[in-house]
Amino acid sequence: MEKNLKQLQNTGGSEIIRIALFGPESTGKTTLAKQLAEHFQTAWAPEFAREYLQEKWNNTAQICDVNDMLPIAYGQTQLENKSLSIANKFLFCDTNLMVTKVFSEVYYNFCDPLLDKAARKHNYDLFFLTDIDIPWEKDDLRDKPEGRETVFAVFKQTLIDNNKPFITLSGDKDFRLKKAIQIVTDLEKAKKMGLSSLDFVQIYNHGIPLENIQKQLDTFKNGISKAILVEPATVSNGILKLTSNDFKQKADFFDIHKSTLKLNKFVPASGAASRMFKFLSEFLNDFDIEKETINAYINRKKDSELSIFIVGMNKFSFFEAIYLKLKAEFPNFDTLERDYKNYYFIKFLMSPEYFDFANKPKGILPFHKYKTRIATAIEEHLYECANYSSSNGNSNLHFTVSETHQILFENIVKSIQARIEKETATTINISYSFQKKSTDTIAVDVKNKPFRDEKNKLFFRPGGHGALIENLNNLDADIVFIKNIDNVIQNHIEKIATYKKALAGILIELQQQVFHYLNQIEESKEESLDEIIAFAKNNLNIELQDNFSKFTLENKINHLKNLLDRPIRICGMVKNEGEPGGGPFWVRDSKGNSTLQIVETSQVDLENANQVKILSSATHFNPVDLVCGIRNYKNEKFDLTQFVDHNSGFIVEKTQNGKPLKSYELPGLWNGAMAKWITVFVEVPLITFNPVKTVNDLLKTAHQPQ
Repeated sequence: MEKNLKQLQNTGGSEIIRIALFGPESTGKTTLAKQLAEHFQTAWAPEFAREYLQEKWNNTAQICDVNDMLPIAYGQTQLENKSLSIANKFLFCDTNLMVTKVFSEVYYNFCDPLLDKAARKHNYDLFFLTDIDIPWEKDDLRDKPEGRETVFAVFKQTLIDNNKPFITLSGDKDFRLKKAIQIVTDLEKAKKMGLSSLDFVQIYNHGIPLENIQKQLDTFKNGISKAILVEPATVSNGILKLTSNDFKQKADFFDIHKSTLKLNKFVPASGAASRMFKFLSEFLNDFDIEKETINAYINRKKDSELSIFIVGMNKFSFFEAIYLKLKAEFPNFDTLERDYKNYYFIKFLMSPEYFDFANKPKGILPFHKYKTRIATAIEEHLYECANYSSSNGNSNLHFTVSETHQILFENIVKSIQARIEKETATTINISYSFQKKSTDTIAVDVKNKPFRDEKNKLFFRPGGHGALIENLNNLDADIVFIKNIDNVIQNHIEKIATYKKALAGILIELQQQVFHYLNQIEESKEESLDEIIAFAKNNLNIELQDNFSKFTLENKINHLKNLLDRPIRICGMVKNEGEPGGGPFWVRDSKGNSTLQIVETSQVDLENANQVKILSSATHFNPVDLVCGIRNYKNEKFDLTQFVDHNSGFIVEKTQNGKPLKSYELPGLWNGAMAKWITVFVEVPLITFNPVKTVNDLLKTAHQPQ
């Protein structure tokens, strides 16, 4: 009868979280249900079928048949309802009607409609799908050791088809228990946050720690504090200025010491080139060649970018390839009117059916034209890597890429690596990583409630390049050179190498001194305390707390050790010539101390006239030219995630399917993600900064043959 299959709901006060163990026979369901109930000091609902069928076997020597399915379902429902009445916060169900339904279908190819309906209707906050990776154990009631994979697949598909929230438990019994305890604990937290079980499973499968979701939701509600600018960093006030001879000496110092170091060049390269070609996309969307001339469009839109592109078109390294394709498609192409030639050139450049440049990563696009070849940014980075990030004939180059683009990078590397290695007499070891899904962030609507897509699922967005601190953290290196994928030039690679090596030389000098002082502190040598303080202030731009002089000797030593035992970054800075982006500033932290930071405009309170004045008075610009020391004085890798200022992320407004949303971006890689590093700014010449933000930047002298 249907009423005998009715699942009782919670009564009285607190909500009981109901967990169902679900899986084929001999997969550890009973053991785990008992263990979880014991751990959480609550009740568990045993398997009614086991007692029922054992009694049947003892009395008649008969095994289960299809007529037993409904009686088992009745008994299981009664057991669960009874257990619910004595449960404390949680109820762990060794089995459930969905298991009975699956067994009925697998063994007898039939399921009674009453059982089927009740099984679908019974609700659980979470199903633990128990994997078949533990040994099958025989007893009187188990008779199917073969075909476990097929049966397991049926169990899993049943949960999927019925949209049940489930997590698969694999591994040995101890591992499963530990994992299950953590999941149940987190599920309870998720419920208190107002998230559903399906939300929780989605977050779990995305790999995002639940506490990160909570912090992000709190950030949307409370907002993000803006950076407090004290003053711009300038030459002799936070920025070190060197002579040409100084640069050479520092570069030579690096060359002397590099043989003992493991070097790596780190290149963020996951972004598509859509912004490079934005004005061309807008042109194709808004221009009708049958109704308007290109010149009229340029005047109407005041689009100087399009004008520059067309005038310099034949200077682009990709011009000939597109021109030849146009002639192949249109045999009379050379006789077309000028507007049609230019229009079709742009259309082929952008069209997914042809070159599709805007949807490809910058790294694989043709940047530079040489006498015998066309070079991509990838190729230029390989040459740079061999020139300044190599020791003992070896160099390491790491690209962070989109997973879908890795094959494109690999194909280019495969075609050029042997040639470059031969020319530079350097073996280049290339590795790749992706921005982890676990660093994605949750989006919210205008009311700061989790944003949901058309399927009512939570919506996550990439956490921004600040997520790459985890990729950087995974590198096995002493010194890491960081440079953006698009900041390469066609000429003067030797000069670029000198400046990069000089920054590394500065890093090694400072690092050696820092390590020396930390070892002295370790050995409790107190006579160098004043010397250490002077070094920290004058060479590392570290300001001590106002009350430092009142500290006990022990506290002074501990405080200095804490300030010095950090990763170090040497950042090249170019003179500000109006480029958009971050710059070097003295910033006041939450404790009232001033530290050197790279600050983006979006981090500044633009409604504060004083802050805007300081921002606009910046003398230098951040070209993302960093050399990083990521090991400590004991030659151990720092955990770089421990030096992030988590209060310096960004809230940005976006749309999804026409609906407004707010997204959280993690603290930027060279902003908040490195906020607690030892930071030294060094002025470097403009020749080191030649990014390709728009395709027209490729027409600049640095990107053209000489």
